Amino acid sequence: MQFRKKLWCILALCLAFFLWKVYKAVYMDPSPSSGEWPLMESPWEGKMCSQNRCTEHSKLDWFCDHFDASVNCLLTLRNPEVPSEVLQWWLRLQGYQDGSQLQKIIKHLFDILHSPPVTAQDFSQCGTCAVVGNSGRLKGSKYGKKIDSHHFVLRMNTAQTAGFEEDVGTRTTHHFMYPESAVNLHAGVHLVLVPFKPLDLKWLASAFSSGEIKRTYQRVKPFIEADKSKVLILNPAFLKYIHDKWMKRFGRYPSTGFAALLFAIHTCKQVSAFGFGADSRGNWHHYWEKNRYAGAFRRTGVHNATFELALIERLAVEGRISFYK
Repeated sequence: MQFRKKLWCILALCLAFFLWKVYKAVYMDPSPSSGEWPLMESPWEGKMCSQNRCTEHSKLDWFCDHFDASVNCLLTLRNPEVPSEVLQWWLRLQGYQDGSQLQKIIKHLFDILHSPPVTAQDFSQCGTCAVVGNSGRLKGSKYGKKIDSHHFVLRMNTAQTAGFEEDVGTRTTHHFMYPESAVNLHAGVHLVLVPFKPLDLKWLASAFSSGEIKRTYQRVKPFIEADKSKVLILNPAFLKYIHDKWMKRFGRYPSTGFAALLFAIHTCKQVSAFGFGADSRGNWHHYWEKNRYAGAFRRTGVHNATFELALIERLAVEGRISFYK
């Protein structure tokens, strides 16, 4: 009888410990309890984090069924090739017909950027990342200090911080964009290009040199203010991997925000997501504006925001990210 009581006590303690670990992984703040994280070199400055979150013992895990650590996240001098099956998919995204000059375009771009080669490094050197979406959910959230407490803060497209610091923070270390959403950046911020077509690569080269490309399917910035030594370019193969493995081909291609989140999952030790999904009234709009065409992408089918949000929520439930709604 005494032995049975001890056994039940041990089992109860184990269960309590397990539940606490789950709660901590999904809901608790990943940042330190006091002060900001110390400054550290970016894991993307010249080197790339190597994050293999799955082992042969976790093949049946939902996350590991989607995650592929071998995928090349970045297009670099050492990794400039785009496989033919990726190229064919990529060219169809925005109706671009000709990919015959792609390698010439890539070479010209890296000649202008003088980008250092990217190699693998131990993931233990990589810090915590806050991926800040542009959702109206952020308005009134007062997440600013929590966002700024991360080592790296990733933002995208035309995100604004001025006037919204209390809700969205002040720091930006990496800004994801494409030509049609390009903004000028402060010194020290990494411009991360999300290329949806070869013309986007040509635009980037032009924006740091001649300024000859002024229009894609709409007017774009002919020049951009940013540190060209800090430019990073997502690999089209990485976008296809997200579309195939994670999105299961829902939508035409992943949104910039979801691509940034998956990039963080592949490169950061801990990931927190802020500002994704509709606001409390069900509106899909930006926190800094009441945009007239809010949620237009839902009608065009370019992105499947509902499916992306479901994936983000599942990642949080699995303890792979912390999701601040």
